[in-house]
Amino acid sequence: MSQFQNQVVLITGASGGLGREAAKQFAAAGAKLALSDINETLLKELAEELQAQGSEVFYQSCDVTSESQVEDFVSQTVASFGKLDVAINNAGLDPEGTPLIDMPLEDFERMMNINVRGVFLGMKHQVKAMLKQQSGAILNVSSIAGLNGFAAGSAYTASKHAVIGMSKSAAVEYGRFNIRVNAICPGVTETNMFDRALEGVKDRDTAIKRIGADTCLKRHAQPEEIVRGMLFACDPANTYMTGHPLLMDGGFSAM
Repeated sequence: MSQFQNQVVLITGASGGLGREAAKQFAAAGAKLALSDINETLLKELAEELQAQGSEVFYQSCDVTSESQVEDFVSQTVASFGKLDVAINNAGLDPEGTPLIDMPLEDFERMMNINVRGVFLGMKHQVKAMLKQQSGAILNVSSIAGLNGFAAGSAYTASKHAVIGMSKSAAVEYGRFNIRVNAICPGVTETNMFDRALEGVKDRDTAIKRIGADTCLKRHAQPEEIVRGMLFACDPANTYMTGHPLLMDGGFSAM
């Protein structure tokens, strides 16, 4: 039996990158899925693809900065499946690539609004649902930028540090109710974000090699590798890990 058989798994930002890969791997592991994204077209395509493969999928467009939409998405998930076992708060913005003194205030506020407010609102309503059943696991997607500083990334770095801080605090508050809260901190991963960062680069292969040179493994990550970490963190058998920033950076932090 798959480790997520009859488990209800909610994923935000599900239409691309890590979210899409997570939906596929959790479905393959037996989960019933509740998927959301602001891109309704791509979300529908993913849901229909998984349904055609035999997975039970509920999906709903959701802006994670809107409390009413987040609350409704969680409520509709519970109404559809009767419970909520796992929530993965994955929706977020790319690094800005702008020096601190050149960054417009509105861009900083948008970064914090989506990457921090979105996780806060998600946890607020996910925890409420999990308290009723006295169990659950929440995984918030942070980054190596949640543990390190990077040039031209002050807003993104601040937002990902905040995700880890909120995860730890929520773990302290709700551990007594058998609710585990962790964060995952991927290194550079070949997602849509990766491709956007390399737009306009003349020698893509050389740029990719330079990125990998900063890790022990001498390469960047593939989405499926990071999602295996998500499966581990959320596994019902992983009963004693909470408040933990799970670092998956290919050894970047060890260099």
